[in-house]
Amino acid sequence: MSPTIKVLLAEDQSMVREALAALLGLEDDIEVVAQVARGDEVLAAARAHDVDVALLDIEMPGATGIEAAARVHKELPAVKLVVLTTFGRPGYLRSAMEAGADAFLVKDAPAARLAEAVRKVLAGERVIDPTLAAAALADGANPLTDREREVLRAAEDGSTNAELAQALHLSQGTVRNYLSTAIQKLAVRNRAEAARLAREKGWL
Repeated sequence: MSPTIKVLLAEDQSMVREALAALLGLEDDIEVVAQVARGDEVLAAARAHDVDVALLDIEMPGATGIEAAARVHKELPAVKLVVLTTFGRPGYLRSAMEAGADAFLVKDAPAARLAEAVRKVLAGERVIDPTLAAAALADGANPLTDREREVLRAAEDGSTNAELAQALHLSQGTVRNYLSTAIQKLAVRNRAEAARLAREKGWL
């Protein structure tokens, strides 16, 4: 008999988390040994429970699933990482892979597929939702630099250039240049459209 696969489940919506835990618990070879509701609790829980696989939702308080994946990948490289998302955004897939994820699935995938993904990543395979993989290839790479993304994220709340400059410790001219370049790259009319498009693509 093969050893039980110890799984950490990170999901901020308790009903979704409990449903996933219950479904995985029906598998003979999988045991959910830890559950957390925040991204910044993932690394400690993975370490404390000596988990084999971490299932990480993207949208969580404290840290995103992608940020949590990067931390676990760096500190506990033996732990396999499965990122789950409600949002089929191609940019998220690329970011997750860069963070060290071994699998990327949408949450509404059948439970059997999730269980199979857990087994496959433990066997050294990579599992990616085929629809998202095709969309990511069609969309291409994120054209924004880290600085452009930082400024666009900060601008989402409607802050003025002066307010952005102060918050990011940059000159107003530099802020204006980053926003202008981002708008040009995304072929939109203004910063609000740039931020919205980048967010939809999963590039922020």
